[in-house]
Amino acid sequence: MPRGQKTSSLFVCAATFILLEVAALALLHATSTLQDIWITRTSHRVMAFLWGSGETVRSQFQLDRLNRDLQAENARLQERLRAYERRDADQAELARMAEREAASYRYTPATVVKMSRNRTRNYIILNKGSEDGIRPQSGIISDRGVVGIVEAVDRHYSYGLTLMNPEMSVGARLGRTDVVAPLSWDGRGTGRAILRDLPPHYELTPGDTVRTSGYSTIFPPGLPIGVTGSARLVDGSTLQVEVSLFQDFAALRYVTVVENLERTEILSLEEKTEDAR
Repeated sequence: MPRGQKTSSLFVCAATFILLEVAALALLHATSTLQDIWITRTSHRVMAFLWGSGETVRSQFQLDRLNRDLQAENARLQERLRAYERRDADQAELARMAEREAASYRYTPATVVKMSRNRTRNYIILNKGSEDGIRPQSGIISDRGVVGIVEAVDRHYSYGLTLMNPEMSVGARLGRTDVVAPLSWDGRGTGRAILRDLPPHYELTPGDTVRTSGYSTIFPPGLPIGVTGSARLVDGSTLQVEVSLFQDFAALRYVTVVENLERTEILSLEEKTEDAR
């Protein structure tokens, strides 16, 4: 018998056998209650097995997805934890710097006894002197910013130059940049000063806050001074910036004298360095 005919005969036989089995099961199901129960139970078991297998597969896929979600969430939590750790470290460093700064300066409240405002070289007199711990070359500040510098001290009073004096200059920093320049009175009004000798390529943003640079041995760093205004190029080489001062000298009544307790050590080091050159 040819191979193709043999295969066809086998297929026909198999199909006939399956049809006979299905017919036999149907006959049993129709004629016997006991056999009907057995067949029903068997079919239920088969269906339960198939459903259980499907649920197992679906559960496996769900577990894989949940595992990926947990891994992603764990990564996010670790990143947040690192951010909190960095923030805590930064705050601890700032706290240490604040403690050091507090230990480096002494603050003494004082009241203004007299102050000139209409001269070319304006001055201020305070009701605290040497018996109160005030020393020359201490800074005079208020809650609005820089006021002046103590020049001379008596037992109960101290005399100082205000920012409205061309002989006084303050090292100032622009915004959050590293640009530092000298600031002095413009000689015209009580609320204006000039930042001088800025690089000509500096991109000024009007309204930037001007603060003390911290390079001085007199004023602590970060004290507010004013905000920037317009700028102009001088001699084609340096930039000058107008500054509106925060301090209202017309309404000044109470001030604080700040003394750098490390000033003597810093100046002594500078002198030794200069002598060694």
